[in-house]
Amino acid sequence: MFAGKGVMSPIQIDEIETTADQGRTVALALACQRDLTNQAARYPGLFPADRFGPSLFAGLCLANAFGAPWSTADQLRFLTRVALWVFAADWQVDDVTRSRADLDDLLSSCLRTASGDDGIPATQLAEFLADIARDLNSVPEFSGMRAIWSESLARFLVAMTREWEWRASASKGGPLPGVPEYLGNADSTAASFVNVSYWIYSRDMQAIEHIGALTTAGALVQQVLRLLNDLASYERDLVSGDLNVLTLGIGHAEVTELITGLVARCREQIEPLKGPCPRAAAYLERQIGFSAGFYRLTDYWSGQ
Repeated sequence: MFAGKGVMSPIQIDEIETTADQGRTVALALACQRDLTNQAARYPGLFPADRFGPSLFAGLCLANAFGAPWSTADQLRFLTRVALWVFAADWQVDDVTRSRADLDDLLSSCLRTASGDDGIPATQLAEFLADIARDLNSVPEFSGMRAIWSESLARFLVAMTREWEWRASASKGGPLPGVPEYLGNADSTAASFVNVSYWIYSRDMQAIEHIGALTTAGALVQQVLRLLNDLASYERDLVSGDLNVLTLGIGHAEVTELITGLVARCREQIEPLKGPCPRAAAYLERQIGFSAGFYRLTDYWSGQ
């Protein structure tokens, strides 16, 4: 059937609706970018301008907006703040700490904050985390989920510590981890911590009810994200000394094969979740899809 004069065809209408949804997503990302700029100004010790600039803020906001395009402005603002905190933690551990004692002090202050310690945070990183925890405290479900949230944070911090130890050992001629051990430490990406934080704050009751299965699937998803990031950042990692899967005795083709196998396993674990928690399942799939496209051309730290 042909559309009459002045009447749009179904295809044209679908295209307009899809583009309108994308426009809303971009608008949300821009609003969040302004918020992240303000957050960085509150914590100048965490976000030096030469490392944290508009390109990184834009990348974080777009990634999260397209990962969860159904979010309200408030939910996305919270999600991008958690992601920004993760990048601050990564920079502090990789580039600021000078000793294991410095590292232990930094991370223990974060763990105390996460546990509900009412004392004044010892570091700006812990202070920013305390702001995130205060946002979560406004959600009734957080009291029952705080232990799970704290555990996901602890896994991230332990994984960051392990990577710090690997780099310190390698700088003295010590052995590097094998690929399975490296992938098993993918909590260093903090993807699972960010996911759990978002599901709690957004009050996604379906996700909260199935949090165990979602975090199991998410653990595989973050392995995919780890490998995609490594392929994109290999040249820079060679200069900085950061760990990268391509420095562990494996080539590009083998990494691509690993990613393909992991994506298949992710789909197997996500598929049964599409019925009971469709948005959370879609969120995990969209993380893989966005990252696969994004990392073909750049990574978050490029251009800073």
